[in-house]
Amino acid sequence: MNILLIGASRGIGLELVRQYAHAGARVIATARSEEGLQKIKALGAQALKLDVADPTSVSGLAWQLDGEKLDLVIYVAGVLDRASATTPPTQEAFDHTMHTNVLGAMQLIPQVAPLVEAAHGCFAFISSQMGCITRVPSSSSWLYRVSKAALNMAVASAQHDYPQATLLVMHPGWVQTDMGGPQATLTVEQSVASMRKTLSKVTPAQRGAYLDHDGTPFPGW
Repeated sequence: MNILLIGASRGIGLELVRQYAHAGARVIATARSEEGLQKIKALGAQALKLDVADPTSVSGLAWQLDGEKLDLVIYVAGVLDRASATTPPTQEAFDHTMHTNVLGAMQLIPQVAPLVEAAHGCFAFISSQMGCITRVPSSSSWLYRVSKAALNMAVASAQHDYPQATLLVMHPGWVQTDMGGPQATLTVEQSVASMRKTLSKVTPAQRGAYLDHDGTPFPGW
């Protein structure tokens, strides 16, 4: 099984590398720092340097993957801005968040989705329940919320152009990462194990779906 993990230097991404490599899959994973690349290599995966917030870096990924057939790709890369609607986002914060969480995914889809189609595989994007317009309890992290809602729409739109691949978005649960904090209900290991189980059972009928980590269809976009 050939797997590409985008944004795998820490947290959920690095645990995905660990678990898939341990299960015997051939794993290719990306990171933007040398430290992240070394962590990936230490787990037995092939490491590629990629900064999803940099269009020039993203444009160079295609030739590094030339000829690949990818059974599974997971876009994990994401950043969190915690400011609420009482504070206008700076241009720098807006660009960084939207480039990482949305533009990077949108630039990678045309490059990577054909490689997933070649294997009739799955292209999953880690989203968040905070991107659900029908479930907004506060304005906390409003820029992050906007970026995840935009990512959901990008994937729902793109899946129509790649009929031989299953594009979908997933909520990983509330996870004990730098983003989720120590009070979160799931460990990284638990979240990743649950998502792996769900992704192993994905069918083409779930193209464009929004799934919780355990495979439950997520209520409300």
